[in-house]
Amino acid sequence: MAEPNPKPNLLVRLRGSFEHTPRTLLLLFRSAKLATITLFVLTLAAAVLPLGVAYAGKAIVDAVAAHSREATLRWVLVELALVAALALVQRGMGLIRSLIGARLGLDINGAILEKALTLELRHFEEPQVYDQLTRARREASSRPLAMVTETFGIVQSLVTLAGYGALLFRWSGFAVLALALASLPGAIAEVKLGNLAFRLRNWRSPEARKLNYLEYVLANDAHAKEVKLFGIGPLLLDRYRALGEKFYREDRSLAVQRAGLGWGLSLLGTAAFYACYASMALGAASGDLTLGDLVLYGISFRQGQQAFQSILSSLGGMYEHNLYMSNLFSYLAIPTNDGTIAPKIALPDAAKREAGVDEVGREQGIRFEGVSFRYPGQEKLALAKLDLFVPRGQSVALVGHNGAGKTTLIKLLTRLYAPTEGRILLDGKDLAAWDLDALRRRIGVVFQDYNRYQLTARENVGFGSTLHMEDTARLSRAITRGGAEEVLATLPSGLDTQLGRWFKDGTELSGGQWQKVALARAFMREEADVLVLDEPTAALDAEAEHAVFERFRKLAEGRTTFVVSHRFPTVRMADRILVIDGGRVIEEGTHTELVAKDGRYARMFALQAEGYR
Repeated sequence: MAEPNPKPNLLVRLRGSFEHTPRTLLLLFRSAKLATITLFVLTLAAAVLPLGVAYAGKAIVDAVAAHSREATLRWVLVELALVAALALVQRGMGLIRSLIGARLGLDINGAILEKALTLELRHFEEPQVYDQLTRARREASSRPLAMVTETFGIVQSLVTLAGYGALLFRWSGFAVLALALASLPGAIAEVKLGNLAFRLRNWRSPEARKLNYLEYVLANDAHAKEVKLFGIGPLLLDRYRALGEKFYREDRSLAVQRAGLGWGLSLLGTAAFYACYASMALGAASGDLTLGDLVLYGISFRQGQQAFQSILSSLGGMYEHNLYMSNLFSYLAIPTNDGTIAPKIALPDAAKREAGVDEVGREQGIRFEGVSFRYPGQEKLALAKLDLFVPRGQSVALVGHNGAGKTTLIKLLTRLYAPTEGRILLDGKDLAAWDLDALRRRIGVVFQDYNRYQLTARENVGFGSTLHMEDTARLSRAITRGGAEEVLATLPSGLDTQLGRWFKDGTELSGGQWQKVALARAFMREEADVLVLDEPTAALDAEAEHAVFERFRKLAEGRTTFVVSHRFPTVRMADRILVIDGGRVIEEGTHTELVAKDGRYARMFALQAEGYR
């Protein structure tokens, strides 16, 4: 596997340590304004209080050396108060960080999901976008808070370091220089290893998704039957373990490098400390320093060294956090061309806007003009130069082998995709110019791969028109039209029954029952004047399917309908049949006309009829 990016140099890394910090702090401020301000104030207090504790310690030692009981007791009480205040501040910071983390995680995950709603269907079929989504969600709850914590930690360490540096400078400027130089190698190593960790995890995002997928297949009810019957469980488990072991080896290698370098480089800091400490001790022994000065300077050097090292290490951490935040922001910046940015067309009045009706005199119906479409990453056209007009109120059946382009045509009609070439008009207006909500209120659709929501029956049906989920009369009509009355009659709590087995007290349905619920969901959209059924009755027997389409034909009177089906008793009900092959309409007409032509349709019909003899 090729390495994705060249290593940036140290200066670039240091500059990159704060690239996304302002945006992250803005996210934090919007999520928890008061908590952010409070955390900053407490951070400053936590930076200053240790200086006071160190000075109180010096004063105690000097008071003891002077045999002053009163001064000793006074400074002990001062140190006690400072230590108690520091403990309170640290507890407060921990509490606020946990609250901010929960709030920020919720808001950022919400932003990720909100962005997902604006993505087009093509994005969900592109592995690169899934990788971006995986990377964004992987650290969304922890990284922003970690970045904020590191930022405030740097501020705290800078204030503390400035105080200790000032105290040390009274004794020796060389001690301050030694303090800085001894911490640099470890910090540089941390920056490099942090970048390596990010590149390693970013690099293997596709494999991480594969690991999650294998886990999903092995532990999900939708796959359990085939996994057991075909005996593929051990094979998939071996793959899961092999991939997991590969990740473990990579992580172990990185962890060993960090531990080894950290230990080796920490010895430099320790050696520098004891060299300075020895000098201080000799100075105290010769009378140049008091015992209190020895304690103060020793604490100042050790704590200053830790503060300086904390700052440099935080820069390494900040760089890593910024790399991860770049995943989040790049995901949120994915350009989309959905309804949220589609041009809005001014409509004549509220009633027409609600129905999506254009000005009087425009063509009434659906027109495809030179429409071609190519799926992302594919060279072959799924539809090629399609010209088609379907007048309002006509029923159309789409026939053809799998992959011929039938479902692609439906996806373009419902604006799940935009044409690669050409345009589609509804009532004389380009679909791209329609307000997306107004457009989709006019279309009711059921796909073959309909969803089985692990929610209540009311929600499973009501999702067809969320504004009317509590309208019992409308729900009842939709259930009747979808042929789901018998399904509802078997449910222990009626519309309030939990469907599926994912949650407590759920009732599982058969494939045919789920399909009837999906049909009822489509019929919730009573205002729709374009109805689409894309193989929605594949799990029903012939008699049940015939009953559904009989009801569908009656309910669809005056509406434009598109039906995709492989069953010719259903297809022959349509006013017009389109035979699609290779993304083109190769035959069209009524059932009788197409049989008389003795072409592709006639041969397909004869083959299916032969199967029933």
